[in-house]
Amino acid sequence: QVQLVESGGGLVQAGGSLRLSCAASGRTFGTYSMGWFRQNPGNERERVATISWRDSSTYYADSVKGRFTISRDNAENTVYLQMNSLKPEDTAVYYCAARKPYTDYGAFDYWGQGAQVTVSS
Repeated sequence: QVQLVESGGGLVQAGGSLRLSCAASGRTFGTYSMGWFRQNPGNERERVATISWRDSSTYYADSVKGRFTISRDNAENTVYLQMNSLKPEDTAVYYCAARKPYTDYGAFDYWGQGAQVTVSS
């Protein structure tokens, strides 16, 4: 079972940038497809971006396409979310998640504790 720890959240002005990091435990990080999600109180959790274990192919929600970039460093057991041109509506708790090993579809089974991102107008 993989454990995930997010870092890099904080307060930023609209138009600014932040980079979230998610460090994973274990020696098999390269076998996990990873994702970033976000949620505000009272709202459903939104899938923001994912990256495949197989070929690092990516998916982005329309709301962040062209502004956010997901990437991974398997040697460092870390997945990143670079967030540029931030908007107040990007304010949320951001969660890192992983699917079961060697899986590109279905549920995300492992979750981090979340990192608050606040964008001021």
